[in-house]
Amino acid sequence: MGSHWFEDFEVGQRFVSQGVTFTEASIIDFAVRYDPQRFHIDKEAAARTHFGGIIASGFQTLALSFRMFFQLGVIRDSGIGAPGIEDLRWTAPVRPGDTLHTEAEVVEVKPSRSKTDRGVVRVRYTARNQRGESVMTLIVPQIVARRPSG
Repeated sequence: MGSHWFEDFEVGQRFVSQGVTFTEASIIDFAVRYDPQRFHIDKEAAARTHFGGIIASGFQTLALSFRMFFQLGVIRDSGIGAPGIEDLRWTAPVRPGDTLHTEAEVVEVKPSRSKTDRGVVRVRYTARNQRGESVMTLIVPQIVARRPSG
């Protein structure tokens, strides 16, 4: 899939990524570095929590979900960044062996009033596991460049 410029986006457009499988080792490795809560790093302690075992950090789910979308190439050449994340929700735990993919839907396309070389494309992301269950949702107001002239 080629890079899209601001003019290429339409409300309702959808993009679906390939999947990534979370392993126990990758979950623990990420959590030891960035989110060392017991239910992410310690199998025995995690078993005693309401989760009943190791689960992935939501931040790992967020990072990998965006990476999966980015790897589609949709904003590879046109993405300028984002001012933040809206309505981030972790809706179900991600466990070792789960395979997630990212679904991205354009919910708004708005040209910039002050910078004519760009606009904002609001994208609703949903990360789903192999059973089709939502494990995370969020909206990103992605700043996207207009197609270069020439």
